[in-house]
Amino acid sequence: MRWSFFGLGAVMVLLGGYGVSRIEAAAQSAPDTVTKPLILEKDEGEHRVRRPRETPMPTAEFMIKVDPKNGGSRHLVLGTESIPPGGQIARHKHLGQDEIVLIQTGSAHVWLGNEQRDVHAGSVVFIPSETWIGLKNTGDEDISLAFVFSAPGFEEFQRCISVPAGSLAPALGKEEFKACQHEGHIAF
Repeated sequence: MRWSFFGLGAVMVLLGGYGVSRIEAAAQSAPDTVTKPLILEKDEGEHRVRRPRETPMPTAEFMIKVDPKNGGSRHLVLGTESIPPGGQIARHKHLGQDEIVLIQTGSAHVWLGNEQRDVHAGSVVFIPSETWIGLKNTGDEDISLAFVFSAPGFEEFQRCISVPAGSLAPALGKEEFKACQHEGHIAF
């Protein structure tokens, strides 16, 4: 009987050590950012200004509201921007992330995969990963929109092609733009 308890104790120590080593390994591989809840007003977030480039830009300014650096999200990215009449988001696709665009105000023509159609305030556009998307403001007022990504990545493209609001925004060359696309999992 004494050996049974000794054997059981040895097994428990071994299993306990295995469990502790798994927990320590998981803790070491976890990102060092802390996730924290956020409540943000319309004008709160990371204000950015796109650097001038040859590819059409929807607008110069946009905001990253939630991502790994803002709130510590490991799973989502949320941002907002306004697109003036005639402004457009150039045809592109995201590599590895789904996107949802919520059109809050205005109207636009959307090209999505093989489909195209006019949309208005209150519309939702779901863009699966690897699907080509383009948008043009066809109305007389600004489009106010929010974009949500299923995984981080695109915000790194956005940061790469922009500077913090209030900073000097030097022009973005073709090779640098290409490097930014790679960094942010996007193709034009």
